[in-house]
Amino acid sequence: MTKVPKLFGSMVFNEQIMRERLPKDVFKALQNTIRTGKPITSDVADVVANAMKDWAIENGATHYTHWFQPMTGITAEKHDSFIQPAVGGTVIMNFSGKQLIKGEPDASSFPSGGLRSTFEARGYTAWDPTSYAFVKGSVLYIPTAFISYSGQVLDKKTPLLRSMDSLDRAVLRVLKLFGKTPERALPSVGAEQEYFLIPEELYKKRPDLIMTGRTLFGAKPPKGQELEDHYFGNIKMRVLEYMEDLDEELWKLGIYSKTRHNEVAPAQHELAPVFGTVNIATDHNQLTMSIMRKVAEKHGLVCLLHEKPFAGVNGSGKHNNWSISTSDGENLLEPGKDLKNNLQFILFVTAIIKAVDEHQDLLRLSVATAGNDHRLGANEAPPAIISMFLGDEITDLLETIASGKEYSNRVGGRLSTGVESVPVIYEDTTDRNRTSPFAFTGNKFEFRSLGSALNIACPNIMINAAVADTLNEFADKLENAKDFEKSARALIKSEYIKHRRIVFNGDNYADEWKEEAKRRGLLNLTSTPEALAYYDREENVKMFERLKIYTPEEVKARKDILLENYCKVINIEALTMCEITLKQILPAATEFSTRLADNVTKLTALGVDATAQTELLKHIAALITDAYRAEQKLSDAHTSAKNEPDLQSEANAYCNAVFATMQELRAYCDRLETLVPKSLWPFPTYGDLLLYV
Repeated sequence: MTKVPKLFGSMVFNEQIMRERLPKDVFKALQNTIRTGKPITSDVADVVANAMKDWAIENGATHYTHWFQPMTGITAEKHDSFIQPAVGGTVIMNFSGKQLIKGEPDASSFPSGGLRSTFEARGYTAWDPTSYAFVKGSVLYIPTAFISYSGQVLDKKTPLLRSMDSLDRAVLRVLKLFGKTPERALPSVGAEQEYFLIPEELYKKRPDLIMTGRTLFGAKPPKGQELEDHYFGNIKMRVLEYMEDLDEELWKLGIYSKTRHNEVAPAQHELAPVFGTVNIATDHNQLTMSIMRKVAEKHGLVCLLHEKPFAGVNGSGKHNNWSISTSDGENLLEPGKDLKNNLQFILFVTAIIKAVDEHQDLLRLSVATAGNDHRLGANEAPPAIISMFLGDEITDLLETIASGKEYSNRVGGRLSTGVESVPVIYEDTTDRNRTSPFAFTGNKFEFRSLGSALNIACPNIMINAAVADTLNEFADKLENAKDFEKSARALIKSEYIKHRRIVFNGDNYADEWKEEAKRRGLLNLTSTPEALAYYDREENVKMFERLKIYTPEEVKARKDILLENYCKVINIEALTMCEITLKQILPAATEFSTRLADNVTKLTALGVDATAQTELLKHIAALITDAYRAEQKLSDAHTSAKNEPDLQSEANAYCNAVFATMQELRAYCDRLETLVPKSLWPFPTYGDLLLYV
């Protein structure tokens, strides 16, 4: 491998490349846009475009694309070559500032929730200068926002950028009260990414994996994750070679791939990056998922990013580590050494507590997908109930503020292994909570509810918006205060008392917590349709309007898009289950039962006891009947769901009737798998998929 510093960012039109290739005044103007968010002029855009084109061609590019993130949850791209006709039937390579700034993809073929009709096709992509362009293969990728002809938002990046601007303005208002005037305040995110790797040759034999990304059938193998021997275990050579190639490809694109290790479930692994500004982190995570799949192909593997590809073992999440930093380099969620007197930190944490409590519905629905419904609530995935873990130190401080008592700083003690050669270390002042949905982990909040396939834009839009709205409310109350510190402490006390119900430092899996959460009045939205029903709640729509993130029409459109996606996913899964049951599982079971019947007949004719074979035959015949009836029931439930009058009702039917019947059918088929010989079973088992990488 090339030396990492030389390799890193080698395919990115980053600040270093800009400095080398742009005139000083143009470089300064572009950096001002990146730093402050102020728009760029057409003259500057022309110079930047030409330099970008020359650099891209030197790195093998022949085409460019406006790379955007429609409501499909993945990225989209249309490639245009740099060629322009010249005299004598020749061409020149050209790229203008206008082409850099604006593109015109078809806006009618992407999910729009009714904002666009098929005949209303025009849409625009607009360059996002704050996210660096890069070369991948033979294409220059230009990160962009995507809007309709009438200016309505059709993507995930535009509202993310709007939410960042809203948070920036709100944070600066509050910091001004502390005598601080940084140029900007930006949310930063580090998105840890979990995934499974399985052999490609086995994947191709599993139609459920191909069609849906998860196994719709599969009996539990004799060994799963019970021994807990895979977590942080020795990485198999085939997987390590994949990880090494993956790191190299990510580093070329300036993605700070930092940590790699085995996760809890067999064949499960994790990649963790260094923090980045949230819009760049979102771009990088989308790129990461794409490259993970591509690199896997080179190694004869398939990378599964579904939240729960295998039942009975850990699902895959995406831990969203969120914080706020200023352009001066200050992390506003850093407690410092004197927590008791760090009024700024306490005020910001109180604002986040209030934001999470008042908008727990938005945080929950931001991670609501058909796949994530399988994952939430067990195996290190937090439950559907949104709560916050603050740790003992911060909780104790806030409780003493609420009670009016004196706080005594907690000091981390010395920890010794008892081995003289091992250095003494010092404990942190608080533990970690792996079951909490929204946990403070030292200088950031870790939102652990995200599924592994999710675009992280929506959860961060919700966090940014909720916190921005709360900070604006705090600023309104404090800006005219005669005694700022006294008023701030009084505000912290009153708001914490109102919203302390959202703070829970215990075991989020415990049944007792569910009852306690209910008593506290917290939401427990266990399914995607149930969660999405809250999207266009009046309070939410008003907040989005106040912050200029979404219009009411855009909120409704997003809700409908997500409901429709849920219905389509369950629809595909149900149809796939029916097809596999009728064309593969039942024929295999019938073949075995026929062989058993022949065997019983022959043994009986010889006067040999065939009791075991007879009982097994009866058992399999009964399961075949049960599975067939369940398949018919599933087919009927699916037809009924599609005939519901509206999207919410259809989604509810898919959740409550179709999915429940899918579970019933699976139970019969999985039992058949344990009885039918492996030589007759039509596809690889969990043992094959998980334990033989």
